[in-house]
Amino acid sequence: MEPLDSTYCNGLVPRDATAEERKKNCSGEVPRGKVRQGQREDRWSLGEKSSTDNMGRYKVTVATGSDLLSGTIDAISISLIGEKGESAKTKLSHLWLHGTVCDFNVTIAEDVGELLSVRLYKDTHVFPVVDAWYSRYVHVTSSDGKLDCFPVYRWISGQTNVVIPHGIGRILDSSNVCIHQRTEELEKNREVYKWKVYAPGSPYCMDAASNHDLPMNEQYSTQKESSFQITKIMAGLEVGIKGFTQCTNSWRNLEDIKTVFYFNRTKTSDEVSRIWNEDSFFGYQYLNGVNPMLIKKCSKLPENFPVSSSMVASSLGTSTDLHKEMQNGNVFLLDYKILQGVPPNASINGKKQYLTAPMCLLWKDPQDQLLPIAIQLGQTPGELMPIFLPSDNEWEWTLAKIWVRNADFQVHQTVYHLLHTHLFAEVFNVATHRQLPHNHPVYKLVIPHLRYTLNINTLARNVLIAPGGVFDQNTALCTNSIHVLLEKAMKEVTYSGLCLPDDIKARGLESIPNYYYRDDGKMIWEAMESFVSGIVHYYYKSDESVQTDPELQAWVAEIYEKGFLKRESSGIPSSLDTVSSLIKYLTMVVFRCSAQHAAVNSGQFDFYSWMPNGPTSMKSPPPTAKGVTTLQTILDSLPDVNTTAIGIVAVWQLSKEPQDRRHLGSYPDQHFIEETPLKLVQEFQEKLAEISMSINELEQSRGVSYLYLDPKVIENSVSI
Repeated sequence: MEPLDSTYCNGLVPRDATAEERKKNCSGEVPRGKVRQGQREDRWSLGEKSSTDNMGRYKVTVATGSDLLSGTIDAISISLIGEKGESAKTKLSHLWLHGTVCDFNVTIAEDVGELLSVRLYKDTHVFPVVDAWYSRYVHVTSSDGKLDCFPVYRWISGQTNVVIPHGIGRILDSSNVCIHQRTEELEKNREVYKWKVYAPGSPYCMDAASNHDLPMNEQYSTQKESSFQITKIMAGLEVGIKGFTQCTNSWRNLEDIKTVFYFNRTKTSDEVSRIWNEDSFFGYQYLNGVNPMLIKKCSKLPENFPVSSSMVASSLGTSTDLHKEMQNGNVFLLDYKILQGVPPNASINGKKQYLTAPMCLLWKDPQDQLLPIAIQLGQTPGELMPIFLPSDNEWEWTLAKIWVRNADFQVHQTVYHLLHTHLFAEVFNVATHRQLPHNHPVYKLVIPHLRYTLNINTLARNVLIAPGGVFDQNTALCTNSIHVLLEKAMKEVTYSGLCLPDDIKARGLESIPNYYYRDDGKMIWEAMESFVSGIVHYYYKSDESVQTDPELQAWVAEIYEKGFLKRESSGIPSSLDTVSSLIKYLTMVVFRCSAQHAAVNSGQFDFYSWMPNGPTSMKSPPPTAKGVTTLQTILDSLPDVNTTAIGIVAVWQLSKEPQDRRHLGSYPDQHFIEETPLKLVQEFQEKLAEISMSINELEQSRGVSYLYLDPKVIENSVSI
């Protein structure tokens, strides 16, 4: 047997191959005969008779991943599986270089019928070393020119064999001839993807002690891992050289905070440090900052927030009053009651830390500015719980706003960032691998939006929110506090709160102006919904086809059980009965794993690098009386120098997506192969391009930049 020459190897190149792939040589083994340089004759087309006419002859194309470590020196073999059985094992090659697309002639003696899958074997060639190979796809062309595509897009590690199903999306039904194969695939997956309890009352997570315990397909690529670590090292290097990480003193003045980072800055972070104490910017952040999820319309004051019209009269002016403004829909509420009873971090740098559950009233003025008009630093009104007002002295009002921003930092990071994106995305990931085979259309739809999620979440549990980790070192919420808050937040999770249009309506924010998160997010949601609708209608022809898909129903049920802990009050479906309900559910999943994460993650450095705008903790208790606060009171309350530095380094790294990125709608791994789904993907990409253009045009009229929901910068998945 001799290898095919490069001329022959490039005779069949898939349409998604890069120019580099088209130029690369490849090697393989031909079962019979020799194709010499420049000789392109093909007996299939010439009709030349031989002793092998009764055998099946195929051209097999195999693509290796482009990552530097994707290749292997192990021997790769193949067998073809069809309706009538499986062919004998045929060796292809023992040298696979990264980025290559290689063709082979394969002749089999068996008549296997219509191809359903292929089996790839990976065996030791010479040296029994631990080796992994990343295969992108296998294409098989029969002698009559019929092309069958088998998407792989996974690592194959060790001495093993894996069955790769046909790329055509198939829903399991009674007539499906691949039931055994699908069942076997899922059984193997369940041996790898196992659940474990993360914390009582929280979503389950992947059972992996470290990133090395994850399947290779869930681990960062070499490129992404290296860029992630370099970002961390370079950010830490600057603050380390300056001595900030060792200084446990309070800040001497606010301006010194700007010296933490000189090289790592953004236009927005500079702007935030300039306008952070303006009331209009304070209100703006609850629409377009990193936590646009908490604010809601206030038509009636909570009983434990006794703000009177006379208190806020100086803010509202003489032409109106608080009651009228609430009736007109111009009053909004921030209520951090979820923090009530959550124990704060006991000590940072040997100093006690404090946490409170404030309430803040916001007013939309005639110029459409959102302004804070009253703040109460707790949930129990009384003599020791004064209501702070803009008319109080400058530092008193400033400190009250800082306490609100501190509470928002805690709720944002734990509830709307960690729980509502990272942890739910992990549940979607694990359930997908356990319940949906690779050729299930829902698997094909959601898998690009689950990329690297298990890696970043496992890393977070080991570094950020582990005992002694970053949160224990510099935030008001230590590891135990986070667990308490997560349990409380889970009891408040609703299906409508996870679906952007429903959430906006429930919070009464349909018409408030300058709400860019809503406006940009709705455009993306509608584009996703249209794309998902096309995919769903292509594969599911009726409500009954949804109801009778056992794999889909098992997927939804497991997410309901392990992700939402069977809480009926949440409204999260435990099963799906209609095509329309499936469309909404899948849109929620895709949006939450991509755009929603971008909205609550990408602006962290922009808004938190100026520490007083989002202090990670407070080391003095909140004021219980008026007329006692000075600038020194604020400096004594804010985090120490080293706590500040650690926090800024963390948000810099978490805001900067490492290399090996895939922006929203980018699907280089072509899981769908049929014409209609591919057309729908293209239309989705075109719509996202239009949205990006629209957002960038609107950006010119926006004050503080808001590009976090520009599809060009949204990552496809929760991967940082």
